[in-house]
Amino acid sequence: MFFEIDVEKKLGEAEIAVSFASTAGLTALFGPSGSGKTSILNMIAGLLTPDRGRIAVAGELLFGNGVDLPPERRHAGYVFQDGRLFPHLKVRANLLYGARRGHGTIGFDEVVDLLGLDALLGRWPRTLSGGEAQRVAIGRALLSSPRFLLLDEPLASLDRTRADEIMIMIERLRDQLKLPILYVSHNQGEVDRLAGQQVAIRR
Repeated sequence: MFFEIDVEKKLGEAEIAVSFASTAGLTALFGPSGSGKTSILNMIAGLLTPDRGRIAVAGELLFGNGVDLPPERRHAGYVFQDGRLFPHLKVRANLLYGARRGHGTIGFDEVVDLLGLDALLGRWPRTLSGGEAQRVAIGRALLSSPRFLLLDEPLASLDRTRADEIMIMIERLRDQLKLPILYVSHNQGEVDRLAGQQVAIRR
């Protein structure tokens, strides 16, 4: 079982609750903006504490039954919608920052080749297109040697051509690296193409 999630959290007037188990390589949380999808990712990553529940990934208990691992011990590769690259570091240095946090389960050259980053290594983040920046963000997450990936609407700000490029990259991650991936989107086409299992999140 890759993801076993059963959590509840009250945020202001909103009540977020989801329960699912998945053996799919890529599981999608699908629903409208404001339905709590990002908050669910944050609970899994350890950035937000559920009011109650259980979180296990790839057989490891992260939260529940008295367990609440801190984010750094959960080893999630978290890719945000806006990439969040360090603007003062070139692409190579952004990637190597991830590598310093990792344990060598996937190498620098392998990530560069997998994501087609070689031509970008000497560039500054401000010179990258949205699609290029997301590829670098995914590469940095992979080099931290994650046990699983959390992708929060990584295509939301991209045009159709760039979005298709990133979907191809995500398919490679899903099929070649066999990392459990939890993918957030409100785009049904993306979800139908990428996900082995869909979880509907409603307001």
